[in-house]
Amino acid sequence: MITPLMPNYARTELAFERGEGCWLVTADGRRVLDFGAGIAVNSLGHSHPHLVEALVQQAQKVWHVSNLHNVPEAERLAKRLIEATFADSVLFCNSGAEANEGAIKMARKYHAVRGEENRYRIITFEGAFHGRTLATIAAGGQKKYLEGFGPKVEGFDQVPFGDRKALEAMIGPDTAALMIEPIQGEGGLREVPTEELRYLRELCDANGLLLIFDEVQTGVGRTGKLFAHEWAGVTPDIMAIAKGIGGGFPMGAVLAVEKCAAVFTPGTHGTTFGGNPLAAAVGNAVLDVILEPGFLEEVQRKALLFKQKLAGLVDQHPKVFEGVRGAGLLTGLKCVVPNGDVTAEARRAGLLVVPAGDNVIRLIPPLVVSDAEIDLAVGMLDKAATSLEAQMVKGAAE
Repeated sequence: MITPLMPNYARTELAFERGEGCWLVTADGRRVLDFGAGIAVNSLGHSHPHLVEALVQQAQKVWHVSNLHNVPEAERLAKRLIEATFADSVLFCNSGAEANEGAIKMARKYHAVRGEENRYRIITFEGAFHGRTLATIAAGGQKKYLEGFGPKVEGFDQVPFGDRKALEAMIGPDTAALMIEPIQGEGGLREVPTEELRYLRELCDANGLLLIFDEVQTGVGRTGKLFAHEWAGVTPDIMAIAKGIGGGFPMGAVLAVEKCAAVFTPGTHGTTFGGNPLAAAVGNAVLDVILEPGFLEEVQRKALLFKQKLAGLVDQHPKVFEGVRGAGLLTGLKCVVPNGDVTAEARRAGLLVVPAGDNVIRLIPPLVVSDAEIDLAVGMLDKAATSLEAQMVKGAAE
């Protein structure tokens, strides 16, 4: 297929005309169950009426004015995020990579204004994914993303996931912060245990380091709490969010405690589009729904149901699936066969899933998914696994 788009994506043949809830519809009328949610972006599904109404109403007033002026919609959204989290201040941007860039700059600036210009290094963890900019691919440290883009941006040190001895040995006089995803999304849905997050908080406090949480994929209700770190009862100094907060509209944010936020004085950091009236209106609409009493508890209930059904699927198809990964509605299956084969076969069965590292498929439905849709998805995965098993038998016979 000839396309005017650059070839940096291996796109499928699917093109969607419209969507509703957890479903997408192609131009020829084929309905597909979306358990990828735009890679954890469509937190409330497609064409959610409250989000549509908020977008249309704001679009009829003002779209963009720049951050040279006050944006009341952004002020309101920031206030609500502060009230619901550890943060004292919010900086809006447009994506997860931008949010992580902002968090990195803030951590470095924090130490610089304290006269500790040497403290600029940030420790991250193997298997991490923090974005596609030059700094964030360096933070992630994965060779496949770094290759071909010149020298790696200086200032990042990776340690093995969960290796306390290596982490403690890596901390030095130049270390500014630790940066971690509570659940590694791209890295294969590897969950950081509660006791490990608590240990990281204690380690940072003991060494004068800042703790940065990357909740771009885990945040905004995805695990059944507003943010995943809440399960551990610890808080970061800085947090990057994006994806779900815009419900499909490009939006990200850096949340921080006052001592960190204070270093971003006028002129130190900026964004043209971040927190403009249109984006902020949609972000407020997302929070309207997710912060409704009982909404997150319902996410927890559905997540448990889904996990139980996936465990049954693993038992039925041990030659295809090895185990269940993740938490909340950021869940998935560790595969025995190549995860690309499972992704393609699921798509043929009518289900969209997302591949991840460590041979995992991610199952990330909109948070409004119904019990019936969970059943349908499990049935489609069962069909995909059965087809793959039949192919194995045929291949062995040949």
